[in-house]
Amino acid sequence: MMDDIVVARALHVLAVIHWIGGLSFVTLVILPLVRSDRVSADAQMLFERVERHFSVQVRISVPVAGITGLWMTYRMELWDRFADPNFWWMSAMFGMWLIFMLMLFVIEPLFHAKFQRDAQKDSRAAFRHISRLHELLLLLAVVTAFGAVAGAHGLVLF
Repeated sequence: MMDDIVVARALHVLAVIHWIGGLSFVTLVILPLVRSDRVSADAQMLFERVERHFSVQVRISVPVAGITGLWMTYRMELWDRFADPNFWWMSAMFGMWLIFMLMLFVIEPLFHAKFQRDAQKDSRAAFRHISRLHELLLLLAVVTAFGAVAGAHGLVLF
């Protein structure tokens, strides 16, 4: 019986929903609010609070997505898919996971104070920059999720 794979897949999907859903919320709701014509200290504080609370949570969901993805790859012996262009989405999922692990555990801690200083000097420019980064990450996540779901159900795009 492969109950461990079923549990791993369910946890994997839940972790990705939390992770990408939160990214979507911050990108499509919070950042446009902060970047509106009336950028205020309150809006910036809202962003900081939401980002701080979500960051704590996503530091759990992203590693869970990685651990469960690794487990499924190992248990189902799917390593060869990383070399097959028809399974490009496997490498894309790993790439997204790696980018977010680096963002959460390396880049954000190193550059958080710099972002705060930049936001105090020129909040519009700082939030425009952070918005563009979030938009790019969300676009990559959407393409990856589409490819993974379609590919897992047999759709070959290339």
